[in-house]
Amino acid sequence: MKIKLASILVNNQDKALRFYTEILGFAKKSDIAMGEARWLTVVSKEDPDAIELLLEPLGFEPARTYQQALFEADIPATAFAVDDIEAEYERMKKLGVRFKSEPTLSGPVAMAVFDDTCGNLIELYQV
Repeated sequence: MKIKLASILVNNQDKALRFYTEILGFAKKSDIAMGEARWLTVVSKEDPDAIELLLEPLGFEPARTYQQALFEADIPATAFAVDDIEAEYERMKKLGVRFKSEPTLSGPVAMAVFDDTCGNLIELYQV
């Protein structure tokens, strides 16, 4: 068994695709029409054959409630690993990304949390 796909709820797939590719630097992998929504995935440019991230549309009211509750409680929806959290933090700040927290060390892990503009908080971490 392998993990090949993870998903994150987004309130606007087009906006999410722009943010996740143009700001975070992921690459679009799949974009397949499925009615009003799309099967829209992005991957790391560093490892395009690894795990895909599905930019999942909010088509189900309980999903909207869940996403909003996580955001309001300051709980990240997911986390992305980086090699140099300080450099990534500075790069993203210059691009206008709004961080909820600056890089902080917690034991051997450095973490920072940002707003993905699509309804989620995302954690960056470096081990």
